[in-house]
Amino acid sequence: MSQSPPVEASRRRTFAIISHPDAGKTTLTENLLLAGGAIRAAGQVRARGENRRTRSDWMKIERERGISVSASVMTFDHEGLMFNLLDTPGHEDFSEDTYRTLTAADAAVMVLDAAKGIEPQTLKLFEVCRLRDIPIVTFINKMDREAQDPIELLDEISSKLALDPAPLFWPAGSGGRFKGMLDLRTQQFLPFAKRTADNKDEGHPKPIAFSGNAVASYLDPDERAELEEGSMLVQEASKPFDPQAFLEGHMTPVFFGSALRHFGIDQLLAGLGTYAPAPKAVAATRSAAETHVVPGDPEVTGFVFKVQANMDPNHRDRIAFLRLCSGRFQRGMKLKVQNTGRQLSVNAPIMFFASDRELAEEAFAGDVIGIPNHGVLRVGDSLSETGLLRFAGLPNFAPEILQRVRVKDPLKAKHLKKALEGLAEEGVTQLFRPQFGADFIVGAVGQLQLEVMADRLANEYQLEVLFEPSPFAEARWLTGKEADTKDFIDKHKTAMATDIDDQPVFLSKSAWELGYVAERYPDLGFQRTRERG
Repeated sequence: MSQSPPVEASRRRTFAIISHPDAGKTTLTENLLLAGGAIRAAGQVRARGENRRTRSDWMKIERERGISVSASVMTFDHEGLMFNLLDTPGHEDFSEDTYRTLTAADAAVMVLDAAKGIEPQTLKLFEVCRLRDIPIVTFINKMDREAQDPIELLDEISSKLALDPAPLFWPAGSGGRFKGMLDLRTQQFLPFAKRTADNKDEGHPKPIAFSGNAVASYLDPDERAELEEGSMLVQEASKPFDPQAFLEGHMTPVFFGSALRHFGIDQLLAGLGTYAPAPKAVAATRSAAETHVVPGDPEVTGFVFKVQANMDPNHRDRIAFLRLCSGRFQRGMKLKVQNTGRQLSVNAPIMFFASDRELAEEAFAGDVIGIPNHGVLRVGDSLSETGLLRFAGLPNFAPEILQRVRVKDPLKAKHLKKALEGLAEEGVTQLFRPQFGADFIVGAVGQLQLEVMADRLANEYQLEVLFEPSPFAEARWLTGKEADTKDFIDKHKTAMATDIDDQPVFLSKSAWELGYVAERYPDLGFQRTRERG
């Protein structure tokens, strides 16, 4: 039986996983689900390039490429806590989707490849976490392969991310010499079992006291001395772990392991349960007055951070992912959309397990529920019982690639318009309608985004499309006084477009032209981002 909203909120742990592609994020996701009892067996994650399929990768192009390009949500109950795992896109072309997902997370697990350390995409994603003051737990993966010196990895975290790393474990070797790790808090040694001759995992031995004689079964005298010396050195050189400094975003607890071999995963999950924060108060406005929504507040409130169409190919569905911020949500409740005033009866809310789903009878702050709807809800919408509450909107970012898109069959032009608008409302792409010319212009962060768009248009809408270079290189949202904006639009009609919300967008042929025009019109803003919602 459920408790009161404050008690239920306090047992939620809602976290996202971020990493550079190929650091092992999808494997870690799967093994966290295994450790949490949410699945019975981890599917074999095959080498990159083969048809890789895990519980959180459900889109066709993801299975073919072996990458995650859309964020999924997985909920599981473990040791009295309710975990909501938000799996973010593992490719840099989907950084906007990742940003939106991180708005719904209270903590993040940063996965690093032990051989490669901090890679460019890790840095980008870390900056997003920093923008939102999200506490970060570090998991250094693939210790069973040749790795960098762990001290050097800690130095890299410190210098590149300006975070104090606080290792809670210390590894004994790496690659073929990897023997396990020492828990620096309990002085227990966790042995790592090598694969058996028939390549099967027999599981890893139970932890043993590092000071006892049993350690000799796993470490020879030199290895034991090396681990003892290394652990003492790192404890002297590192600041001790301070949970408050972690919650404030100054320190990261560091875990080591191998996701593929399910080593260090139980310890990571236990660390998330112990140290990751429960849902916090969220800034909002109520009837134009600033306020904070506390998880234990009685009113049910939340915001839409993602919309996903056609998760189930058998049903042309459209699911809004709602992060709850307060109250006790119950199936059948009526919620109002703040910006439109529309009231929704939420009769079939969904709790997610990747693409599997079940009806949610109730949910609390920190939970993510799916609301089936037909275009009523959009990314950035705020929902509440009164309809008076508004959370900060989620930003659209200026795209880096602008392309014309047209359908091969001219008779399907109307279908293309509807399909592109649907994808833009999901946040898959940005859509601009030029004032002159019939072709739509789509904006993307990277080439893969366009490929996913073409794939979905073909599979879900039966539309074969062509992308062609557009004459424009930059897109900026136009802001300013109404008279100044109107005057500018009248003088630059051939370079003007509107976005999905009918907001004016200036399209320039080059960065130089953008700078020149911005200088000539100092009273206008040419914005790289625009808040939705």
